Amino acid sequence: MSDDTSGGDDSDAEDADVPDAPGEVDHESEIPEDHPRYESLLTRHRIEAGVEKGITSTQGLIAEGRGEAFDYLLGERTIDSADRAERAAAAHLLLADHPVVSVNGNVAALVPAEVVELADVVGADVEVNLFNRTEERVEAIADHLREHGADEVKGLTADGRIPGLSHERAKVDADGIGDADVVVVPLEDGDRAAALGEMGKTEIVIDLNPMSRSAQVAAVPVIDNIIRAVPNITAHARDLADADDETLRRIVDEFDREAALRDAERAIRDGDLE
Repeated sequence: MSDDTSGGDDSDAEDADVPDAPGEVDHESEIPEDHPRYESLLTRHRIEAGVEKGITSTQGLIAEGRGEAFDYLLGERTIDSADRAERAAAAHLLLADHPVVSVNGNVAALVPAEVVELADVVGADVEVNLFNRTEERVEAIADHLREHGADEVKGLTADGRIPGLSHERAKVDADGIGDADVVVVPLEDGDRAAALGEMGKTEIVIDLNPMSRSAQVAAVPVIDNIIRAVPNITAHARDLADADDETLRRIVDEFDREAALRDAERAIRDGDLE
């Protein structure tokens, strides 16, 4: 998109080799994969489509934009410390007695099939949990996940509560997140992340902001874009599928959450782009 204040000919010459961002698209397949902003355009389209489908709230658009800014500063790549966090996350999930992946509107819009695949690989439940909860949105997200391969989706019963929370995100399934020992909570609100930790649950948080409260309270803060992080955790889980418990526990014990947060913050502040 040209800038009317940029002076015309010079800016046109500078942008000559950069493909124009596509306008409105009906399907993500219309976004050219060779576009330099492909990943960004893809996530924007998925969130937009999620709003239209009723699975994502309009506030989700704002949250996506905030995350995109952090990802840009990270170089839109998985940094080494994030990859180590993703491997530790996989080890935690494989060791868990009852792992659960929590899904909100943005997660459902961005990585529905990837969440279902991760849950299948590690034997986790998938549970819908929303801040702006309505039964219609819960049902829409559950249907969306089923369309992408989920056999069972929790979160509709909502017969349990997270102590200390007064809003709708306190509602959980008693036999889902309520009973879980390890919970993946991507794109999570800080107060709920803290409350889940106070319940004694091991939290794996996926968040592009290492300074967010969610990342700060997580046992495993994964500072990466969710569209890279979930497939990466799944890949590590497949790689570790035959590992014994001793090996998995060593990976868990060797992971340094504080170092991961420091490394991500340094990469963002210093603009450590390759």
